Amino acid sequence: MMMKALTVWQPWTTLIAIEAKPYEFRGWRPPASLIGQRIAIHAGARPMKRSEVLALRINLANPGRHPTACLKPDIAIPLLDKILEQHKSAVPSFLPLSHVLCTAIVGEPKSGEDCAHEFGDNAGNDSDREGTFNWGWPLTDIELLEPPAPASGLQGLWNWRGE
Repeated sequence: MMMKALTVWQPWTTLIAIEAKPYEFRGWRPPASLIGQRIAIHAGARPMKRSEVLALRINLANPGRHPTACLKPDIAIPLLDKILEQHKSAVPSFLPLSHVLCTAIVGEPKSGEDCAHEFGDNAGNDSDREGTFNWGWPLTDIELLEPPAPASGLQGLWNWRGE
């Protein structure tokens, strides 16, 4: 089985897998041929940074005072708390890296601004990288891989053979 795959950094990959992150944000619109198709969601090799997880958690807990990511807090916060609790002083490592965690159907893309409006006035970009909030790719019909499948991954869209 071959399908397109998209590499996402942790903890965002797991947030997609548990349906706390309904959009993946990219600077580019998905190809028209991908809309309505199932893709693999791959956790990149980049280790998580505790400071990023902590900032995300603080922002979700204080939506009026800090910009919040486009996440479902009731699902995201327990995962973020678990990451922070299990790794009080170290880099979190219990979420898989370099693995395909799930597959999802790519929906009709929306502007990042339109996606943010669904999450309130204070929602916005969850990345410090310029241009990543241009397009929200709706990810629906999540199917978890049990167990996750090891894979090297690449930037952009790439072909995963379902190893």
